[in-house]
This record gives sequence, structure tokens and C-alpha cells, in this order.
Amino acid sequence: MSSVRQRKNEAVESLGDNTKLTASLAKAEDAAHQGYDFGGPFGALGMMTGFPLLMWYLYISSTYYDGLFAWPSANQTWGEFGLQLWHYWLEGCFPTWQAWAMLWIFLGIQAVFYVTLPGVWGYGLPLAHLGNKALPYYCNAVYSFYTTIVLAFVLHVTGVFPMYTLIDRFGEVMSVAIFSGIGISFALYFWTIYMGHQHRMSGNFIYDVFMGANLNPRTGIIDWKMFFEVRLPWFILFFTSLSAAVKQYEVYGYVTPQVMFVLYAHWLYANACSKGEELIITTWDMFFEKFGFMLIFWNMAGVPFTYAHCTLYLINHKPEDYEWSTGYNVFLFVLITVSYYFFDIANSQKNRFRQQRLGTMIKRNTFPQLPWQTIKNPTFIKCKNGSTLLTSGVYGWCRKPNYTADFIMCLTWALMCGFASPLPYFYPVFFFLVLIHRAYRDFERLERKYGDDYVEFKRQVPWIFIPYVF
Repeated sequence: MSSVRQRKNEAVESLGDNTKLTASLAKAEDAAHQGYDFGGPFGALGMMTGFPLLMWYLYISSTYYDGLFAWPSANQTWGEFGLQLWHYWLEGCFPTWQAWAMLWIFLGIQAVFYVTLPGVWGYGLPLAHLGNKALPYYCNAVYSFYTTIVLAFVLHVTGVFPMYTLIDRFGEVMSVAIFSGIGISFALYFWTIYMGHQHRMSGNFIYDVFMGANLNPRTGIIDWKMFFEVRLPWFILFFTSLSAAVKQYEVYGYVTPQVMFVLYAHWLYANACSKGEELIITTWDMFFEKFGFMLIFWNMAGVPFTYAHCTLYLINHKPEDYEWSTGYNVFLFVLITVSYYFFDIANSQKNRFRQQRLGTMIKRNTFPQLPWQTIKNPTFIKCKNGSTLLTSGVYGWCRKPNYTADFIMCLTWALMCGFASPLPYFYPVFFFLVLIHRAYRDFERLERKYGDDYVEFKRQVPWIFIPYVF
């Protein structure tokens, strides 16, 4: 811990006067409740009850209905169908003690890695409730990621924990994640109210549990929102696909190009979030969104266990069920790699520009460092409130280039599975709706915040997702 404190002190000293962050960036962002989103209390209640049920339904459909949506068979009543689903839940989703141990030991290991492995200190955006101070964040997810891979390899080859155990117990671990996500959401809400650390409360219990009460829950140097944002969802998703690859090799003696593809796809995402963790700390989720059911449950359970349906489809079917041409496989590998490039540089350009303006940018050498991640001599609109709107780099092409690249990436995951099952397409369809909602939610917020400056921004950058198309 002393070495961690030393690295933090060095970071603070290196920032010098640049820690005097622009107060106008934080103005009005920490105001009182600004109205309901996501359909208000009824929408929140629907998602809090519907998401767990949907996750179990999709898993049962994938595992017991050959990748098709579960539906009553001929001459089966709805009551009999419900009992059949309950039987399948008990068989494949009951949260055994082994599953509880798997998930929570993993979480414990990640917490230990958070405070012990080397990393760098970065600073988020200024927070109004802290007098426009910026919180420091310790970023070492990339070291945690690769240390975990080495640890998993050792546990596998020694027989202590065979890697394929995760895919074999997927439904059980998913249920543990579901119940844990719900429990943590309510526990943190009540603890936050008890401690008096709540922010922007609506006064409606269900909605406030869904959105959260605490903005920056921390234990020592661990920022729990960042912990859940990176280490939980994307590490678990990657290890699910790695587990499937090991399982396929154990059964068939080889790994198909399709399973290698989803493993590559999930490595790209997990590695990107890890190696660019210092860029995440200035994003909207970290700066503004409170830490409630929406972020806790979705990062702990929703992302790793619903985004994995491409992996589940491939491992639940024989390789001959999805033998595509070499040309098709190569096309998807190239498409996801090109999309990843634009996804990476788009997020990097935006957040490095923001950090350059604040004087908090950190230059790292984590792999891969791609060309054009930082814009030299960027153009931007200087807003009346003292903030800026970037109009160069890929953000001179359209307003949401990162969303476009992100969606193409997730679509390739499903395309590699073919069209025999609709379940691999759940993620692209769901993610498309999320991106559209988030984009227009952002636009409404920006219009309120910047007024005429945002009108000028739209004039200079008229396209939203695809230049000259939309």
C-alpha cells in the first residue's frame, strides 16, 4: 500500500497547477433530480423484475430449446410449460455453493489485484458536490487482466480449477450474479441513505434504487463503480469464451474459427477497457450516473451473461452446424478488426481531448497504442459556459462515431453464428436500442447545457452515426 500512496503522490505533484480544474464543467451537473428517465418508476420496476426473468428465459432457450425461443410444445398447456421451465431452472440455473464460490472468489481476487498490482493515477472530471474537485482513480485493470489470465492457466494445468468449469456451470454462476447484483443494489442504497451520501434523489423508492443513491462509493483506493465497470463484465465475458474454447478442445481436439473469433472479439473488448482504463474515468457513467441497480446489476450480471449468447450457441452445437467458408470467416475477422480500430481511437480522441483541456492526460504504453488516438491541434467550439465541443478527428465526421463502431463490432459476434438461432442477435438488437436511447438522451442534455453553442455544433457536425447517411 505504501508504494500505491507513493505513486499517487507522484501523480499529484506532476499535475501541479493543472489540478485547478474548470468549475464550469461541473456546474448544474450535480443539481437536484432532473426528471424521470427510462419510463420513470414503472419502467424501473419493469426492468428490475424483467431483466432477471429475461436472462433465465434466454439461457433456458439456448440450452434446452436448441437456441430457439422457449415455447409450449403441441398439446402442452401454459401451466405445464411453466412447470417445464421451472424444472429446467432447477436443473441448469440453481445457484449452487460451487457457483457462489466461483463468482465471489473471482471478485475477491480482483479486489486484491486492484490494491496490489502496479498502475497509474488519473483524475476524473470536477464534481460540484466536492467543491469542483476531481477524484483520483487508481488504474491498473490491464495488469489485473493479464495476471488473471496467467492465474487461470496455472489453475487449469494443475487441475485445481479446469477452465471449462465456467462454461459447464454457466447457468448457475449467472444466477449467483443475478441475486448478487440485486442484493448489492438494495444494500448499497440503504447504506447510502443511512450515511447521508445520496445525490439527486427523486423521492420514489423504486426509481431511486434503480438509478442509485451514491455517486462515488469507495473503500480505500477502490472505486467500486470503476471496479464494476471494467473488471466484472468484460473479464467474465472473456473468460466465458476462453472456457468455451478449452471445452471445445477437450471434446473435439481442436478449436473452430468461430469460437476463436468470439474469443478474439471478447479479448478486444476486455483489453480495450483495461488498457484504456484511465480514459473511462472521465466518461458520463463515472462522472454523472449514480451507482444503483442500473449499473450494478447490468455490469455484474447483464453484460457478461447476456452478451455471451454467441458463445453459448457455438458451444451448444456441433462444429459442423456452423462451418462457414474461409472467405466469410476472414471477412468477419477483418470487419471486427477495422471496427475496433475506429472504436478505440474514437473513445481515445474524445477522452484525451477532455483530459488535455483539464491538464490530466496520462500517456501510457499499454498494448495496443494505435495511430491517431490523440488529435494534434484539435478544432472545437468554445462554449459560453466555459466548456468545449470537439469538432475534429473522427468527431468531425459524425457525433457518435464510437457508437457506430461499437455496434458493428457486436453485430459481427452474431453474424459469426449464422442465422439458425435468434439468440446471438439479442445483444445487437438490444444494444442498438440502448445506443439510440443513450444518443438522444445525450442530445437533450447537451441542448439544455449548451443552448446556441450546441446548435452551432450540430451545424458543423450534422451527421449522427454515419457521415453523409445519418
